[in-house]
Amino acid sequence: MDLSSILSEMESDNEEETERRLRQYNQENSRTFTFDQKEEDKRIRLCRGLLTVLRRSVRTQCQRVCLETLRILSRDKRVLSPVATREGMLVLAGLAGLVVAEEMGDTPGEQQREDEDGKEEVSVEALKCLCNVVFNSTAAQQVAVDIQLAGGLCRRLQVTHTSCHEVGLFSLRLLFLLSALQPDLRVTLRQEQRAMSLLTSVLEKTLGVRWVGPYEVAAPEPSTPPVQAEANERLMEVMKTLFNLTLANSTEEDGDHHQLRLICAIMRHVLMLKTETEEKTEEAHSHAINLLSNMPVYCLDVLIDLPVRGGLEQHGGKNMEVVQALLDFMEKRIDRGVNYKEGLTPVLSLLTESSRHHREIRRFIKAQVGCCLISKTLRSCRSTHLPPDFPTEFLQVLPPLKDVKNRPEVGTTIRNKLVRLMTHVDMGVKQSAAEFLFVLCKESVDNLLKYTGYGNAAGLLAARGLLAGGRGEGQYSEDEDSDTEEYKSAKPFINPITGHVEEPMPNSIEEMTEEQKEYEAEKLANMFDQLSRQQVIRPMGVRPDGTLAPLEETISQCTVESEDSDPD
Repeated sequence: MDLSSILSEMESDNEEETERRLRQYNQENSRTFTFDQKEEDKRIRLCRGLLTVLRRSVRTQCQRVCLETLRILSRDKRVLSPVATREGMLVLAGLAGLVVAEEMGDTPGEQQREDEDGKEEVSVEALKCLCNVVFNSTAAQQVAVDIQLAGGLCRRLQVTHTSCHEVGLFSLRLLFLLSALQPDLRVTLRQEQRAMSLLTSVLEKTLGVRWVGPYEVAAPEPSTPPVQAEANERLMEVMKTLFNLTLANSTEEDGDHHQLRLICAIMRHVLMLKTETEEKTEEAHSHAINLLSNMPVYCLDVLIDLPVRGGLEQHGGKNMEVVQALLDFMEKRIDRGVNYKEGLTPVLSLLTESSRHHREIRRFIKAQVGCCLISKTLRSCRSTHLPPDFPTEFLQVLPPLKDVKNRPEVGTTIRNKLVRLMTHVDMGVKQSAAEFLFVLCKESVDNLLKYTGYGNAAGLLAARGLLAGGRGEGQYSEDEDSDTEEYKSAKPFINPITGHVEEPMPNSIEEMTEEQKEYEAEKLANMFDQLSRQQVIRPMGVRPDGTLAPLEETISQCTVESEDSDPD
């Protein structure tokens, strides 16, 4: 469809012909996301013309078609200057039902309000336009703040019924975009608009939450149907928005600890639910984990402080179902082998912090089964019980160490997988995996080296200033694990760098003469010296405080200390 003909009809005020041509344009470009730069000026004029039409008292059907065209055009950030203005944003906000008509003067007319059948469609299209415009235009983001668009969204969400799925969905999506793109707006949303409480209420309605305790949601029954697609869409938008709102440092300063605990309890419930597809279930669980990772650690006790099913008093009487779900999620993400930074580090961070501050969670994780492997085993033997010969070392993250013949990173256990991640190319991934294992070892360097070997742990120890050994700053109980007999007998023969007992290697210098040994030693020293002078490598030493420093600095420190200790 030629844009010139559309512009010509719009200028002639022929409403019916304009609507017909716009409808044809919409059909032809419904899947268009890249536009011809040569027609950029025409698209800007078309945006301006559409806003002019929308300000007039036109039929609801014509409004919907105009908004659909504007939504297509708003995919191009270069043509949004007419829309990203106070007047343009007010027109869209009014059609979306976010601003009262008095605030817009004579725009748009009363005729649109008489056509109730199409009013909801107009509102949805206007919200979609606002989402595109806010996402693609920084100017529009600032205008949205100035006209208090977020406040209108919060008021809309307070009255939106579950039957208006798309209105609720795109209202939530727009609120998410504003909270993501305008960080300063987050405090306003929390404190002035009470958005945390509002979104919690939306969560409760969306999921049909039934409270059976102060922070306990009624557990889903085996016959509970999966979360429906529409409810799941709203659920994920709410969780993403709450994630943004809890990013700010002042979350704890707001003093609404009760509200944060309610959110934690609902997220626990989400992790116990399933949706219509496995992919959507994992996506929903991922958003729940991201949100939980923002929560203050003192709120995480809500995850386990509820009755144990069947009345089994184990793990200190704490319910560890959700912790097991987190472990299963972690192992699934590790096995996938892609996108570790976004997909794996949040759950590792959550498990690390919850283990650091909640002893029962740490104890459970350290000795807990990996349900993915158990499920496969049970299905293969068609039983509800594990076979008696099932190897228990597969069931635990850090089991009592018996196998010291293989490197810690070699194998299929959860420990092997986590140790492999300690040398991952992505710094965030390797640090997250190493920190998780370190906390499970009660931040004891000796225990960590026992399970990982010095080579795998060197990066963490250097970053924490623990290369000389010792402990981290965490406070833990003294009930330490006892070594197995197998480990005690093999310990003298374990290579501390690789963390396993190596096969005897032939001595390559055994048959050399003393002169040959001296020659090879000097040759090696010269090679190191050359690499150092060329700044390819930089020899380092360990300070007394366990941190790394240039070798010459550590040598000088040792010299000074030895002179100070000389009684003469």
